Amino acid sequence: MMLVPTYVAPSDVEGVGVFASEPIKKGTLIWRYEPTFDRLVPAAWLNEQSETMQDFLRKYAYPAHELPDMLVIEIDNGRFMNHTFEPNTNFAKVIEGYATRDIAAGEELLCNYAEFDPEYALLPSMVAAFAKTKALSNGHMDQ
Repeated sequence: MMLVPTYVAPSDVEGVGVFASEPIKKGTLIWRYEPTFDRLVPAAWLNEQSETMQDFLRKYAYPAHELPDMLVIEIDNGRFMNHTFEPNTNFAKVIEGYATRDIAAGEELLCNYAEFDPEYALLPSMVAAFAKTKALSNGHMDQ
C-alpha cells in the first residue's frame, strides 16, 4: 500500500509509472505490505487463468514474502512502480519500502524488483528499453 501521495503517468522506463505528487524526504516509509489491503492469490491459480490474465499476473504480481505459495497483487498505484538497477527506493525489507534519497515532486519512484522477487526477470520490452537507455547514456546509440 502506497503511504505517500502518488499519481500514475507515462514513464520513460516502461509504459506508465508511479510519480511522487509532492517531495519525499530520504528515509521516508513510502510503501508497506498491508494484507487487509493488498490482494493475495494462490500462485497455482496463475496456470489456470486465460493467457490475458496470466500476462497481467506475470507483470503485476510477485511472491508473497512469508507465503511462498501465494502471489501479491497491489490494488493501488504501487503496482505501477517500475524496475531499475539504480532505484531511488529500497525494498530490502520486502514488506516495506523506503526512499533512499530525497525525491522531488513529479519524479518517478523506481525500485529494484530483485529485492522482493528472487525469480524476477526483465520483460522483453524492458530489456529493449534498458539496452536503449544504457546505449544513450554511453553515447553509443545511432539515431
